[in-house]
Amino acid sequence: MDEIKVNAILILDVIGMPPEHLVESLEKLIEEIDKEKGVRVKMKDIKQPTLMKEQKDFYTTFAEVEVEVDDVLNLAILLFKYMPAHLEIISPEVIAISNNSWNDILNELTRRLHAYDEIARIMQNEKVFLLKKINELGGNLNELAPNLPTLTGAQEVPKTQSKKSSKKPEKKK
Repeated sequence: MDEIKVNAILILDVIGMPPEHLVESLEKLIEEIDKEKGVRVKMKDIKQPTLMKEQKDFYTTFAEVEVEVDDVLNLAILLFKYMPAHLEIISPEVIAISNNSWNDILNELTRRLHAYDEIARIMQNEKVFLLKKINELGGNLNELAPNLPTLTGAQEVPKTQSKKSSKKPEKKK
């Protein structure tokens, strides 16, 4: 039985400067999407950048990209890899997938969530370690970074980080 291809529209948005760089970045992103296994870009429409109201010198724009994917797993991978602002499945109207396909999709979701969680934990541990080092060096966190929380006694450096003692070991008599 042949798999039914899925057609969808992705909305990709970017913010930055200069404005011509945004269009160039979206072009490159769409080229990458088109090179993905099981994915074909059918149509792209990149809007001209506009100046953001609240941000001086920052521009925003978006692209509407129609893709055809071989199966739902390919679509799920696109979502995780390129994080579009919006997705609309155009066809088919009803998608029936096997439990094996669900397993593939959910395992991909789980794998990526674990990777994101690992990154978040590492960054949290590094933050605590750096805050402790600043305190040890006599830095005043309120002056250096007033928006950062201060290190309290409840926060500890992760066990994988060791603090070298400046004390010399005592000699036994």
